Amino acid sequence: MNEDGTAAPRNAAVPWDGKPERLDIILLAGISLSGIYALVMLPLTPSLVGTHPVLLELVRGSMTAMITMGAMARIGDASIVVAVLAAIPGLMLFDWLFWWAGKRWGKRVIDLFLGNHPKAAKRTAQLERMTARYGWVALVIQYFQPVPNPLIFAAAGWTGMRFSIFVLLDLIGSLLWIGFCVGLGYAIGQRAVDVAHAVGRYALYVTIALIVVVIARQYWTARRRAA
Repeated sequence: MNEDGTAAPRNAAVPWDGKPERLDIILLAGISLSGIYALVMLPLTPSLVGTHPVLLELVRGSMTAMITMGAMARIGDASIVVAVLAAIPGLMLFDWLFWWAGKRWGKRVIDLFLGNHPKAAKRTAQLERMTARYGWVALVIQYFQPVPNPLIFAAAGWTGMRFSIFVLLDLIGSLLWIGFCVGLGYAIGQRAVDVAHAVGRYALYVTIALIVVVIARQYWTARRRAA
């Protein structure tokens, strides 16, 4: 509230009005942590894919690891069941956080994710219509459509989808993606395993290259926003 008694404008940089509650801080910190976690895990992909692909599946739900595990199952070096089940925790690790954010903050969480993009309002309206009408379909095909998954998860919470339904549909969507990746690796077989081992041998160079790409992309994005 301003001194003249009028309502103070809401800070667009945060998804709450006024002073945040402890739950707001915890939730926003968790979402931020998910982004940091993804960046930290990215350089591990080349070093683990050829030596410990099942661990990479567990901690990151890596597409490369799933394909490698499928290929290893084809040649008898891994279990197809393990290849499928190990990827579930890594894929779904932070999904519930975005659903919860949508449930608690409503439409404002979409504004937070989209930022000051010139088409933010239009995309928010499109996402609301899509989720209200085809929310369950969007979750099931989440890895086969162009909308970023966190937006779909947040919109599911915002539009009132029950948590139990969300988890079930998220699991189905994750299993479809896992089945596709593991099945692709199984179809390729030994050649995919050879590629994974080759990546592992040059892991240091690949990791450095990935770090350079990430830093360059962040710098380029910052420059565009400043412009």
